Amino acid sequence: MKSLRFMLPLVLLSLSTVAFAQSDAQKSSVAPVPSAAQQSFATMKSLAGEWEGPVTVPEMPEMSDGKPLHVSLRVTSRGHVLVHELQEAGTPLDATKYDHPVTMLYLDGDQLTLVHYCDAGNRPRMTGKMSPDGKTVEFELKDISGSPEYHMHHSVFTILDANHHTEDWTFMMKDKPIHAHFDLHRTN
Repeated sequence: MKSLRFMLPLVLLSLSTVAFAQSDAQKSSVAPVPSAAQQSFATMKSLAGEWEGPVTVPEMPEMSDGKPLHVSLRVTSRGHVLVHELQEAGTPLDATKYDHPVTMLYLDGDQLTLVHYCDAGNRPRMTGKMSPDGKTVEFELKDISGSPEYHMHHSVFTILDANHHTEDWTFMMKDKPIHAHFDLHRTN
C-alpha cells in the first residue's frame, strides 16, 4: 500500500509532463502570422525570373524608342535579398559601356527596404508598403547616400499576373521629376 501511495504521485507527474510537452509541441507547430513587411517581401520575391518589355518616358520621348529592356530579378543570400538588375535587352553586362543599375530589396527589421545603386553614383534608400489588394508595392524615398542632385526618388511595382508586371520609377533631375514606365513580361 505504501508503494502505491509513493507511485501515484510519480505517475501523475509523468502524465502532466507529457501533457505539457504535447501542448508546447502544438503551440510551436502553429506558424506565426507574417508582418506586412514580410508579406510585401514575399510578394516581391514572387517576381524572381527574367523579364523584358518596353519603357515609356513621357518627359523624354526620345528614350521611348521601342527597344525592350531586360530586368533580372533573383533571390539570393538564403532568401534574404532580392536583386533587381536592369539593362537594355541584348546588350552584354558591361557596366563601363552600358546603363546597368542594380537594386537590392530586403527586410530591415519590420520594414521592406530598397537600395538603388544608381548609375548617377548615389544610393537612394526607399521603404515600401503593399497595397490592400496585395498587387502593388510602393516605395517612398527615405534618404540618400551621395549627391541628391540626380537620383531615383520613388518606385511602384504592380503585379498584373504571374507573367506580367509593371514598374514605375521616378528619377529626379535636380528638381524636375522624370517618370519611366516599364511594361514587363516574363521570359522564363
